[in-house]
Amino acid sequence: MISGIKPSGKPDLALVFSEVPATAAGAFTTNLVQAASVIYDRELLKRRESVRAIVVNSGNANAATGEAGYRAVLDTARLLADLLAIEPEEVLVASTGVIGVPLPVEKIQAAAPQLVADAAADGSERAAEAILTTDLVRKQCALSAVIAGKTVHVGGIAKGSGMIHPQMATMLAFITCDCAVAAPLWRQIVRRAVDRSFNQITVDGDTSTNDLLVALANGEAKNSLIDDPHSPQAELLEQMVTAVCIDLAQKVVRDGEGATKVVEVQVKGAADDAAARQIALTVAGSSLVKAAMFGNDPNWGRLAAAAGRAGVRFDPEKLAIRLGTFALMEAGQPLVFDRAAASHYLKSAPTVVVFLQVGEQAGTGTAWGCDLSYDYVKINAEYTT
Repeated sequence: MISGIKPSGKPDLALVFSEVPATAAGAFTTNLVQAASVIYDRELLKRRESVRAIVVNSGNANAATGEAGYRAVLDTARLLADLLAIEPEEVLVASTGVIGVPLPVEKIQAAAPQLVADAAADGSERAAEAILTTDLVRKQCALSAVIAGKTVHVGGIAKGSGMIHPQMATMLAFITCDCAVAAPLWRQIVRRAVDRSFNQITVDGDTSTNDLLVALANGEAKNSLIDDPHSPQAELLEQMVTAVCIDLAQKVVRDGEGATKVVEVQVKGAADDAAARQIALTVAGSSLVKAAMFGNDPNWGRLAAAAGRAGVRFDPEKLAIRLGTFALMEAGQPLVFDRAAASHYLKSAPTVVVFLQVGEQAGTGTAWGCDLSYDYVKINAEYTT
């Protein structure tokens, strides 16, 4: 809903609410300069396994705002708890927007009664709209599957367009699930899903002060509690959560500030998956690679150079590179290829696929990025002006 935090008058306040306690998992920015909401939520989830609500504002990051910023978070949690008839420690808070500006809690206080009154099971689209900043589109995903005879749902909303780079995830994301799952297992599932999705995207190499993901599972599907990490039920649930996270992460990249194309970097043959993911993310985040993608330049040398500086050891004489179906390098040696056709592929493909083979071992990984355009500079040069 609209509280007036955003000068534009667009929706800027959202609420996620569970009628019963929901097992909670979180992933947070590793930036040392952290928003008050990040500090509050991280500490709260260390103390308790379940929450009931998340209140989110956009238009104001409430970061670098000192003690007043932290008090604003406490006040926000308390006022929402009162309206929802729950405890303040059952409320998480998230903010996104301009850094260094005091959060106008009085605007949240004025809007909160209507925010609670408008809460509805079909409110995902409105919530997805209210958390946006420079985003051009809403980002939502939902799916369902039968687990042990019960239909289980996983859904999510996210925002993110700029200041996109791990760790943790480079945006705000909220995942909801009605599965009954043990808290330690739920947190493992969410952590691995984040590592394979939001921690594998990059737009501009800048990790935000406000990045967080919160995932809630409230058990309302009435399935038997999943607590065995090696069970088929746990495996299917993890596949669902990971699929939702990857879909949302890709939508963040596709909506990257000034982006004209999405770039998917696939790596195989590394010592392990973590090493492969590191190489993939380094290539996807290279400014030179991103600029070449914008210019539709099949400059494989930039791909090789980025892979080589990823901090992962591999034999350069085994390096192979493909751009879509175009083989550019094999066994560390350049190949003759149709440069004009490769350039056309870069210009026309909905998603540009870069493939690197770095050895013969089992590690695989994927990262997603976008190109670096003139518009990115324009958008961020004029962000507060």
